[in-house]
Amino acid sequence: MRVIFMGTPDFSVGILEEIIKAGHEVVLAVTQPDKPKGRGNTVQFPPVKETALTHGIEVYQPTKIRDAECVEYLRKYHADIMIVAAFGQILSKEILDMPRYGCVNVHASLLPKYRGAAPIQWAVINGEKVSGVTTMRMDIGIDTGDMIEKVEVPLDKEETGGSLFDRLAEEGAKLCVHTMSEIEAGRATYTKQDESEATHTSMIKKQFGKIDWTKSAVEIERLVRGLNPWPSAYTSLNGKTLKIWRTSVEEADSGAKAGTIVSLKKDEIAVQTGKGILLLQEVQLEGKKRMPVDAFLRGYQLEKGALLQ
Repeated sequence: MRVIFMGTPDFSVGILEEIIKAGHEVVLAVTQPDKPKGRGNTVQFPPVKETALTHGIEVYQPTKIRDAECVEYLRKYHADIMIVAAFGQILSKEILDMPRYGCVNVHASLLPKYRGAAPIQWAVINGEKVSGVTTMRMDIGIDTGDMIEKVEVPLDKEETGGSLFDRLAEEGAKLCVHTMSEIEAGRATYTKQDESEATHTSMIKKQFGKIDWTKSAVEIERLVRGLNPWPSAYTSLNGKTLKIWRTSVEEADSGAKAGTIVSLKKDEIAVQTGKGILLLQEVQLEGKKRMPVDAFLRGYQLEKGALLQ
């Protein structure tokens, strides 16, 4: 099939590569504009652009894909299908109706649950036992189109946002190509989503990672995993930001104020929460490298009774 591919981050890259590997003709890769990153504001290409250029695929980077000139630009490629994976812009009905087989989205959740942004992180933060990927025929709503196929992925008890991201990206790439084959062969089935089961997720911003120590140890432990590697969970220690990378939960209560360091062990810092004790095992102090707690305690004098805020 002649394919227009729309995607931006790393999650989309494996899907694009699998489509190419399957022998489809990707006639255009559409991605977000280049953005400056880092301290030097160096302009970096989106991952999909880098991959497309490697394969000699034309790249298109519209600021607003819904603009009339953008719609006409896409039309001239006469695509059989458009595949959308974490593109980052909403498509107009004109675009959705353009390809012969429509626009198919690869969404990193088991729809209708977790529509919207950041479904991967929220699955970990909310303590889900199972996540997955859904392919769907797009309509004018946000993640509301008819479902085509799904694959389930069970979460490990130590699953992070990063590890689940990698697993769902791999499964999504395989599922996408299978869905394309089913559509082309006329075997695809389309199932309407049950609106009564729909949930929506919000975009995650950096400040969301600030730990509220009045929450339970279980909730904070899931937050730490869900926001690893970005934007990371963090707290304040003596006026400096302390990122928390790995923790475990101890079902005990010291009676101390939430956020109080109640004990120091060789490789763990025990912190009282609103319910239970959180054991910090890997941390990163502002301006320092990420390290296990035993290494951190060798270089930083910390005392029992100190308060994390």
